[in-house]
Amino acid sequence: MKTWNTKNCIIYQVLEGRSNSFLINSQNNYILIDTGRTNSWKELTNKLDDILDENKLSCLILTHTHFDHVENAAKIKKKYGSTIITHKSEADYIKHGNSPLPKGTNLATGFMVNVIGKKLQYKYENVNSDIVVDEKYNLHYFGFNACIIHTPGHSKGSMSIIIDNEIAIVGDAMFGVFGNSVYPPFADDPKIMIESWDKLINTNCNLFLPGHGKEISQKLLKNQYEKHK
Repeated sequence: MKTWNTKNCIIYQVLEGRSNSFLINSQNNYILIDTGRTNSWKELTNKLDDILDENKLSCLILTHTHFDHVENAAKIKKKYGSTIITHKSEADYIKHGNSPLPKGTNLATGFMVNVIGKKLQYKYENVNSDIVVDEKYNLHYFGFNACIIHTPGHSKGSMSIIIDNEIAIVGDAMFGVFGNSVYPPFADDPKIMIESWDKLINTNCNLFLPGHGKEISQKLLKNQYEKHK
């Protein structure tokens, strides 16, 4: 299992592949970021139980409410009693278990969404948010030197988690799949997404952990921002 360390936290990558999921530990306080798809439930909970031991999973932060990030959210809340945090603009989506698909950012992904996507169902088990976030939310209450910031563009309620001002977990604000590109294949508003890149650069984090693919350096993100801004 891959891990990263900041001044006060350990970050575990508890899911990888189709969708990433991360667990943050600060002095035996734990927060889960995203949950993957239903077929990853056993792997997710096995890893969580190994790490948590007798400790509590305080909360689940959903970077956004697309199906591949939230399909296990309701079951996480039932099993661990975790507080669920979403952005206010997407709280109704998870409440009803149905989030709209993002737009494609190129011809191929546009075709996938407009033709294939409309024929498929992406509903998931619904659950209520316990805390809804606007532009910023401080996580000191949960025992973390961390905060949530609004980083829209991929979806209107996309959020990132800034940990010790060193590492950011960014959901689908960027992808770590395509070598020297971080540009996502799907985004509702690419212009706003690129503005969110600038916001993330200004956090001075040196590493960015995306919802898909590998970690992204600050240098690569800055190069991509200059290219696409």
